[in-house]
Amino acid sequence: MSVTIKDIAKIANVSHTTVSRALNDSPLISEATKNKIKKIARELSYTPNYNAKSLVLDRSYNIGVFFSTMGEGTSPDFFYEVISGVSHVIKNTYNLVVAGIDDYDDYTLINKKRYDGIIVMSQSNKDNGFIYNIIEKKIPIVVLNRKMEEQGIINILSNDRKGAYNAVEFLINQGHKRIAIIEGKKGFESTRERKEGYIEALIGNGIDVKKKYMVQGKYDLGSGYQAMLNLLDISERPTAVFCSNDDMAIGAMKAITEKGLRVKDDISVVGFDGSKFSAYCLPALTTVKRPIQKISSDGVRKLLALIDNKEVSEGVYYMNTELIIRDSVGKIE
Repeated sequence: MSVTIKDIAKIANVSHTTVSRALNDSPLISEATKNKIKKIARELSYTPNYNAKSLVLDRSYNIGVFFSTMGEGTSPDFFYEVISGVSHVIKNTYNLVVAGIDDYDDYTLINKKRYDGIIVMSQSNKDNGFIYNIIEKKIPIVVLNRKMEEQGIINILSNDRKGAYNAVEFLINQGHKRIAIIEGKKGFESTRERKEGYIEALIGNGIDVKKKYMVQGKYDLGSGYQAMLNLLDISERPTAVFCSNDDMAIGAMKAITEKGLRVKDDISVVGFDGSKFSAYCLPALTTVKRPIQKISSDGVRKLLALIDNKEVSEGVYYMNTELIIRDSVGKIE
């Protein structure tokens, strides 16, 4: 049988109201009493009854994490890092509800009775209707992963354009001039930003931008594989390929080896995202690491502050990426 507030009250020799206030950090309870009650709660492995608690405090104790899509375009590693970042902060203080925006045709299901706050991991401006609906209902919201111009929204995202620029410039510094790009899913903001970084690096280093070296992918293994096959059919094939995420880079590496070529020696490959498996490829993949867990954890901290009616600075917050150099890039003398 689960431990209740009344059980803790008996052991602490206080009222169950005092226990409830202590566990919710009420200023009406002394620090000594709070510490005593929290210690008993930990020893008894007490878990809050959120249904009862929500009735008393008029909260759902649910936080929603919504992705643009739970299917094509959301890699398992990206999903894992987001949820890990959020869960690390909320721990057992809130229930976490995870869903895809494209699964919600009926926005009436999104309301203050169901959610105390919502994080949107946005990929596309197609999410705007969903986001504006949340704002209109005055549900605290933080938008991650994509810049929005809407005033009053808290935005946290990685500087993908600069990350892509650094990756392509690294290839250029290794002597590469015929550098291709496998783009991400069409319509995604990350796809556009990474392509812009690629183009800016070429132009900034005096290298011609050639359309034949730009091929479309979908952020998955299969599209990276097929895009690389298309690049290998070009008479003057590229010596290096910048892939807009690590999944497509792995697909590209498979296509290269199946054609009897060697990654690094014949064609260099760079990915994007810094997924965990990128270090265990053969050869290990050079990639741009995005701080997704930090973006997510910082985002939910700001959301919790909004829920508690604390003052939070609005605006756009950019986080730097990191180029992780491994074994998939060779040097041209």
